[in-house]
Amino acid sequence: MKKLVMITMMLMCGLTAALAQKPAEIKFDKLTHDFGTFSEKNPVVTYTFTYTNVGEQPLIINQAVASCGCTVPEYTKSPIKPGEQGQIKVTYNGTGKFPGHFKKSITIRTNGVVEMTRLYIEGEMTE
Repeated sequence: MKKLVMITMMLMCGLTAALAQKPAEIKFDKLTHDFGTFSEKNPVVTYTFTYTNVGEQPLIINQAVASCGCTVPEYTKSPIKPGEQGQIKVTYNGTGKFPGHFKKSITIRTNGVVEMTRLYIEGEMTE
């Protein structure tokens, strides 16, 4: 009987410790980037968003999808350990697009506490 009680208590302690760990959590330095004004002669602009895993489990980015084909996200594919940083490089290509203001979104899906985050880029392409 004592063994059964001890085993049950040990299982409960182990389960409590496992549940007490904070899952992965992504924290971006900033969620929006403004390219400002740039010329149609140089229509390709790039910005790199930096994020940190502020959780206690490895962070995995499952998907990064842009709102249109003119915007391409590239991201760190390997798991990001707690306290470490990763990057999402976003390239906007305005070739063949009408000059003017644009605003695009990039949807990030992770295994973290917040499963979905949206990043935004915007700017003004002039003739």
